[in-house]
Amino acid sequence: MTGWLVVNGFLHSDKFNEIYNWLKTAFEKKGHTIDVYTNIELSNITEITNKPDFVLFWDKDIPLAKRLEKMGLKLFNSALAIENCDNKALTYIELKGIVNMPKTIVAPMTYRNIGYNNTDFVKNTIDKLGLPIVIKECYGSFGQQVYLAESYEEAIEIVTNTNEPLIFQEFIAESKGKDIRINMVGNQAVASMLRYNNNDFRANITNGGSMKNYTPTEEEIAVAQKVCKTLNLDFGGVDILFGKNGPIVCEVNSNAHFKNIFDCTGVNVADYIGEYIEKCVVG
Repeated sequence: MTGWLVVNGFLHSDKFNEIYNWLKTAFEKKGHTIDVYTNIELSNITEITNKPDFVLFWDKDIPLAKRLEKMGLKLFNSALAIENCDNKALTYIELKGIVNMPKTIVAPMTYRNIGYNNTDFVKNTIDKLGLPIVIKECYGSFGQQVYLAESYEEAIEIVTNTNEPLIFQEFIAESKGKDIRINMVGNQAVASMLRYNNNDFRANITNGGSMKNYTPTEEEIAVAQKVCKTLNLDFGGVDILFGKNGPIVCEVNSNAHFKNIFDCTGVNVADYIGEYIEKCVVG
């Protein structure tokens, strides 16, 4: 079995390179050949002479992913699945009515060269969702570009200081500073951890949070399975909040960084991804 591992050519750090090496090793130790390409190297591709059996697309370059699919390549995850996870507004739209999520309002679209020069919608949004209110840029990882506004004035300041697409969400007080990350591969919850932070409303480890091994309930696993099925994810990380009436889906990551969950649980998610793709391709 031969494959490609597609990564982003602009991300240069040990943090990402380590993940790429783990993914590559997961296939090589099974006797498979996997070549690593960056999206830069593939940006001008027009034809493929020797098509790989699969493409492990560990990037968010949606146009490239769609082009490769048009050329007949099988991607894990698919371009559509990545797109629907990468954009938090699309994630909400796809999952609404399927699983419990925080009450959410998608900000009206503006243009990046203009920004939010009309903020009339902010008051109406706060009237519906209340304060404090969570404001998220639609594109962002590791808890970055996620803000908590305690007042109308703070919300206005956040909105007017960005020109990025936004969503507004109700604040889930019961889950302040804590959430669950469940790494899914196929229909299986392969690793889970509880993240918590006593000094921030966000639980992300990158923002100073802590972590410990966690055994999800059957209900939490069922929610994560519904999420992956709805978004057509082969694998991903599902972040779940603690709600008054059960689990609430916070965010979904199509290519969830799994170094922290390995440090926490000892589970190498890359091995499960390798086994899953092998089963899908070879049978």
